[in-house]
Amino acid sequence: MGLASDKSKIWRMIDMLRWGEDYFKSKDFEYPKREIELMLCDLFDYKRIDLYTHFEDHLTGIQLATLKSWILRRLKHEPVQYITGKSEFYGHALIVSPEVLIPRPETERLVDVALHAIGNIEAPRVLDIGTGSGCIAIAVAAELPLAQVTALDNSEAALKIAKQNSNLNKLNNISFEKIDIMQTLPDGLFDIALSNPPYIPLTEMENIMEEVRDYEPKAALTDDRDGLSFYKHYAAIASRIIKKGGWLVVETGMGDHSLLVKSIFADAGFTELELLSDYNGDHRVLKISI
Repeated sequence: MGLASDKSKIWRMIDMLRWGEDYFKSKDFEYPKREIELMLCDLFDYKRIDLYTHFEDHLTGIQLATLKSWILRRLKHEPVQYITGKSEFYGHALIVSPEVLIPRPETERLVDVALHAIGNIEAPRVLDIGTGSGCIAIAVAAELPLAQVTALDNSEAALKIAKQNSNLNKLNNISFEKIDIMQTLPDGLFDIALSNPPYIPLTEMENIMEEVRDYEPKAALTDDRDGLSFYKHYAAIASRIIKKGGWLVVETGMGDHSLLVKSIFADAGFTELELLSDYNGDHRVLKISI
C-alpha cells in the first residue's frame, strides 16, 4: 500500500484525498471519492466541506496508521460505519457496531411520514418496534420533545447501543424495553407505532451486497422465512397496541414486496392504507390508519 511506502513523506489532506480516490478506484469501489472522504471526516471529526477548506492540514503518524488499518478493513468490504463506529440519521450523530443495523437514509422517510401523521398531537405516545441503534426513536424524540417514546428490541446488545445514542443526543423522553414483539406486547395504547422490521426473504440473503450480508446482524435483515412474518403479526396486533384513530407506519422492501405488505393489511380488514415513496421514488413506506 503506497500509504506506507515512504516513511518520510508528509501527507496533506489534499494528498490523501487524491491518493485515496485513486486507490479505491483501483480496487473497483463504486464511489471511491466518497470512501476516502468518509474516513477522513471521521478521523478529523470534520464535515465534508472541512476537508477542502483544510486541504493543507497534515496527517500525523498516528492518524496515518489509523487510516491504513481502516482501509485494510474496508478492502474486505466491512462497512465504513462499523470501522469508524459512527453513523448519522436525521441529522443526529450515532454510535454503531455490528450488533445493530446501520441506519439508512431511506428510513428517514418513515420518520417524516410519522411526524406528519402525528401532526398537532401535543404529547403523543410513540412506539418504535425493533429500535436497533435507536435511530428512529431518537429522530422522533428530538423533533417532538413532549412525546413519550417507547423503544423496543429483543437484543440486550442493541438496547445498550440505543441507550448510549439517546444519551449522546441528550434526550430524556425515550424509554427502552427488552421485548420480543412476536411474543409479548408492550403495556398501554400508543398514538402511533413505527417499525423497520426484518423483511429480506431468506432465499434472497445470498444475493444481497456482501458488506450487508457478511457484517450486519442477520436478525435485523431477515425473518428467516418469506420476509413477511412481522407484517402479518403487526396486522394481528395493531388494534391492541395502537389507539383508535392512530397509525402504524412500516418500512417495506422495494417492488412487489411493498404490494404484498399492503395486501396483508388489506386482507386483515384495514381500509385506510397509504403506500408512500421514499426519496428515490420507490414505494417503501406504508401508513396504516387504525
